[in-house]
Amino acid sequence: MISSRSTYALASRALAARSNAATAAAAASIQQLTSNPSRSMSSSPKKHLVTHEEGVHQTMQVSKNWRNKPLFRRQGDVRFKSGLEASKLLISEANRRDSHEVEFIESVSSTMECLSPLFDRNPRYAFVAKQLMEPERFIQFRVPWMDDVGVVRLNRGFRIQYSSSLGPYEGPLHLGSHMNGGLIKALGFDNVFSNGLTGYDVGSSVGGSDFNPFDKSDAEVQRFCQSYMTELAKYVGPDIDHPTMGMGVDQKEMGYLFGQYKRISSKSTSANVPFMTKKDSQVPGHAVVLFAKEMLKDKNQSLMGKRCLILGSGKNARAVAEKLLEYGAIPLSFSDESGHVYEPSGIDESKLRTISKIKSERGATLGRYVTSSTTAQFNEPGSVFDIPCDLCFPCGAIKSVDNEAVTKLADNGCMGVIEGGHKNVTLEGRQALKSRGVMYGPHIVTLTGCNICHAHEHNLPGDTLEDEVKRIYNDVKNCATEFNARGDLFAGGSMVGFLRVANAMLAQGAV
Repeated sequence: MISSRSTYALASRALAARSNAATAAAAASIQQLTSNPSRSMSSSPKKHLVTHEEGVHQTMQVSKNWRNKPLFRRQGDVRFKSGLEASKLLISEANRRDSHEVEFIESVSSTMECLSPLFDRNPRYAFVAKQLMEPERFIQFRVPWMDDVGVVRLNRGFRIQYSSSLGPYEGPLHLGSHMNGGLIKALGFDNVFSNGLTGYDVGSSVGGSDFNPFDKSDAEVQRFCQSYMTELAKYVGPDIDHPTMGMGVDQKEMGYLFGQYKRISSKSTSANVPFMTKKDSQVPGHAVVLFAKEMLKDKNQSLMGKRCLILGSGKNARAVAEKLLEYGAIPLSFSDESGHVYEPSGIDESKLRTISKIKSERGATLGRYVTSSTTAQFNEPGSVFDIPCDLCFPCGAIKSVDNEAVTKLADNGCMGVIEGGHKNVTLEGRQALKSRGVMYGPHIVTLTGCNICHAHEHNLPGDTLEDEVKRIYNDVKNCATEFNARGDLFAGGSMVGFLRVANAMLAQGAV
C-alpha cells in the first residue's frame, strides 16, 4: 500500500514535468516569433497612433480636467465644450494675432477644422495646437548683392524654424518675387504636418527670398546665393537645419548655396550623409505619381492610358511626366509664365527631353518648343483647364487651381487633382473638388518624397520609394477613415502629422 508521502512525491514530480514542458513550449514560441518579426507584427493587434491602445475605436483614458481648463486667459477665461468650438477659438486667436498674414490664416483655418475630432477625443490636444500656431524661430535678414551693371540690389531673406519636436529642422528653400513673411510662415506651418506624417525623426523649417532667379543671369544668381548663404549659414548646418530644394531652387542654385556654406563652415556632412545635396532631384516628382497610383488603386484603376494634364514645367513637373510615361500614362501639357503647350497625342520621351533641354536654360520659355514640334499647340485652347483629361497634376504657381478651374476640370471628365507643388489648390478649389467628387491629393501628403530620400541617406534601392509611399498613404487613409473623413487625404494627413508632433511635444513639456 502506497503511503500518502509517496503519493505526494509522485504528484509533485508529475506537476514539475508538466511545468517544464509548458516552459519549453513557451520558449519555443517566443523564439519562433523573434526569428520571424513580420509574423509577430501581424499576429499582435496594431496599437493606435492616438492612444497606444489596441483596436480602432478606443475609449480614451483622458482626464476631464483638460476640458474644464481655460484654453485662453485673456480678458477672462475662455473654455470650450466641443472640438469644433476649440478649433474656432484657435482660428479666432490666429486672426487676432496675424490677420495681415492671409496665407497663414488660410493654412491654420483649414488645418484646425480637420483637427476638431481629435480635440473631441482628447481635449488636451487643443492646448498643444495653440502652442503649435507659433513658430520656434523666425529669421529675416537683408540680402545685398551686385547685378551685372554694378548696381547694388537688395532682397529679403527668410528662414522659419517652425518645430524641432521630432528632430533637427528640415525643409525647402523657395525663391520668387511672390515670397513674403506670411507665405513663408504658412509653408512652414504646413511643413510641420507634412514632415510629421512620414514617421521620420525630422523637424520642420522653410526658407527663401523674394528674389526672382528666372530673369537674372547665372552670375547674378551666384552672387545672390553667396550673399544669402553668408547670413543663413549662422542658423543652418548638419544636425541643426537641413535646407532642401524648393520652388525656384534647382541643382545649380543648390550648388551655389552649398559652395558658399562650405567656405564658411568646416563641417558639411553628418554620419556620411551629405548636407544640402543636389542629388535625387527627381525623387519628389516620382513620389507624387506613386501617390496618384495608390489613389487610383483604391478605385480599382491604374495609370495606364490616363491622359494627364501637367501645370508647370520645373523640375517637379518634368519628373512627374517622366514617371507617368513609365506607368503608361499620357502627359498632355506643360506651362510657364509665357503660357502652355498642349500635345493632343501626348508628350513622349523624345518630346520630354526637348522640353527639359529648353527649360534647363535660365529664362527660357516654353514658346521655343513650338518650333521643334509640328503637332504642339501653344496657348490653344485659351485656358489650359479646357483640355479634356483624366488626371491633373498642378506643379506650378501657388493657388493656380481655383473654384472656376475645378469646375472646368470636372466638366471635362477629370477624376483627380494631385498636387505636385506647394499650395497649388485654393481653399475654394478644395471645397469644389469635394462637392464634385473629384479625388484630391494634397501637397502635405504628396510632397514627402524629399524626406523619404533624405531619411534613406539618398540611397533608395529597388522599390524602397514605392514601399514608403504605400506606408505613408495607408497611414493617412486609415486615420481619415477612423475619424469619419473617409477619402479626405488632407484631413487624414493633417491628423497623422499633428498626432506625431503633438505626442512628442507633450513628452517634452512647455517647449
